[in-house]
Amino acid sequence: MTSAIESGLLPGTSEVRQEGLAVGGVLLTELARRFGTPLFVYDEEHLRRRCRDAVAAFGRDNVAYASKAFLCTAMARLAHEEGLLLDVASGGELRVALHAGVPADRIVLHGNNKDGTELRTAMSARVRHLVVDSFDEMDRIERLHAEEHLPPARIQLRVAPGVAAGAHEAIRTGGNDSKFGFGLAGGTAAAAVRRAAGSPAMILEGVHAHVGSQVLDTAELAAGAAAVARFAADSRMHRLTVGGGLGVAYEAGQTAPSFAEWAARVRTAVRDAGWGSSVTVEPGRSIAARAGLTLYRVGTIKRIEGVRTYVGVDGGMSDNLRPALYGSRYEVFLPRSPRAPRPMRARLVGKHCESGDVIVDDAALPADLAVDDLLATPVTGAYGYAMASNYNKLPRPAVVFVRDGRARTVVRRETEEDLLRLDEDEPAGFPEPTEKVRSGTGAAQRVGTA
Repeated sequence: MTSAIESGLLPGTSEVRQEGLAVGGVLLTELARRFGTPLFVYDEEHLRRRCRDAVAAFGRDNVAYASKAFLCTAMARLAHEEGLLLDVASGGELRVALHAGVPADRIVLHGNNKDGTELRTAMSARVRHLVVDSFDEMDRIERLHAEEHLPPARIQLRVAPGVAAGAHEAIRTGGNDSKFGFGLAGGTAAAAVRRAAGSPAMILEGVHAHVGSQVLDTAELAAGAAAVARFAADSRMHRLTVGGGLGVAYEAGQTAPSFAEWAARVRTAVRDAGWGSSVTVEPGRSIAARAGLTLYRVGTIKRIEGVRTYVGVDGGMSDNLRPALYGSRYEVFLPRSPRAPRPMRARLVGKHCESGDVIVDDAALPADLAVDDLLATPVTGAYGYAMASNYNKLPRPAVVFVRDGRARTVVRRETEEDLLRLDEDEPAGFPEPTEKVRSGTGAAQRVGTA
């Protein structure tokens, strides 16, 4: 029999009451009643504590929140208020950060294929620095500087250190075979340093590397940091960024290192590699993941004798793509009775027209689970909302922050009207064709006007 959900997987302010689990002083069942399901719920105090822990470990100007994990205006503002820089990876993320009131000199722009519009916006706004990823990007920066007289861009060069880490091949980024960065192998990174240092369009400040994501062994993060630190020291750089990647516990029995443990291991590694200055990191998942959970409503319980039981909910891969994309694993529990044993085994699935629309492959659930029950999957604060889609034209869920007994919507639920908002509306009936199409024995043949 599987025991109750572990408290270490729940948001920090979680408390079990007679009526069920409360987060931020608000019952999850009440949140579902007020805001509907599926619903992303974030413990605002937990988010703030994680930001403060990161700053305490690395220093105020040495932590950039990797906003790709979870970004909305409220989250950008929260991270800035807690002293973090904002690491954005597209023009859209940059727009959200600026809209939230984050000063441009507290924003870092990433991306392996930044287009001219993204670079123009970043250079015009004078962001803190660009993380340059290719020689083609340098070409674009130089054209913008020469032709549009934009100010020189402060940059760090992204280096592929030849060290890859992470829970799945798709999130290992630091190896030699990677779409990201200039490889240390073969002298490519050294050539990039020479090119940037000699360009009037770029102010070379440092180097950056990121070895992967969902890393639970700090030795792997330290190895990547050491490799790029040696290069940074030899190249006489002023700044060193070693990326993020610190993992979190998703399932019972897992543990994850603290920010302090990560900082200590990285500092030792870069010092031994010859780097004597500070180090910047870019945590995302380790800030947001455990702070969030997702609420679903059970719609079907289908028992197939001798095979398995399927439990279908009102969301799925459109609000949590990670199980289908990476084979990620989660726990699930009943908010009305979070301490209940979970002896029932079932496959928790979504409502999409895909057999692979699986949220938890072999979920442990209470024996009294029933249709219309509210279910929660914890540790979904990173890459749930961020990767959400409108597959099968499902509106994306709302996002709610809870704190001190109050709940506020930070992203409203999409409506079916929102799904039509970008469609090109045709007039009633179809226009007369200018060509007639007749079928032949093979492909359709077009005849008619010349």
